[in-house]
Amino acid sequence: MIAIVDYGLGNVRAIGNIYKRLDIPVRLATTADELRSADKVVLPGVGAFDWAMSRLNASGMRSCLDELVMHDRRPVLGICVGMQMMGRGSDEGALEGLGWIDGMVKKLDGGSPRAQLPHMGWNDVAPCEGDGLFKGLEGPRFYFLHSYYFVPGADAVVLATTDYGREFASSVRSGNTRGVQFHPEKSHTWGVQLLTNFAEL
Repeated sequence: MIAIVDYGLGNVRAIGNIYKRLDIPVRLATTADELRSADKVVLPGVGAFDWAMSRLNASGMRSCLDELVMHDRRPVLGICVGMQMMGRGSDEGALEGLGWIDGMVKKLDGGSPRAQLPHMGWNDVAPCEGDGLFKGLEGPRFYFLHSYYFVPGADAVVLATTDYGREFASSVRSGNTRGVQFHPEKSHTWGVQLLTNFAEL
């Protein structure tokens, strides 16, 4: 069963509806008890970094989430700000991140008049290696909406890259922890395939 962390942010129902259409068991988890029985976890997020972290910290699920991911090693997928929260922190705010992946979140500077912020709309995603998350995806394009991006502490964790005036990590992985900067729930067939792939990991 996949648990989607419902702490008041992110497109949780859209993600849940995709899994329901695929007949994949899914639950919107609002408490630690609902989260604890999950085989896999999706951590969505939208908006400012500190607001998202404060909402998660106040949800009563933070400790359980840390235990599932870091101790039990259950697969987790962070989406958009959910991916950014996996790092140590963000230039956008002052709160500490989850610290699951070594990295910091920086403001996206496209260096081009055409690369204005926010980075919004469809863009190409180039997987760097044959991770199962991108299985069956040829020339994938995903929907983005962000002004900050994840800067990993090591190149080895970069799972995919995207160009928006500069190349940045649009997906990262460390062990059982994966993140995507884009929104698979808004990315039509590519997003459905990626969410299916995560369920099959």
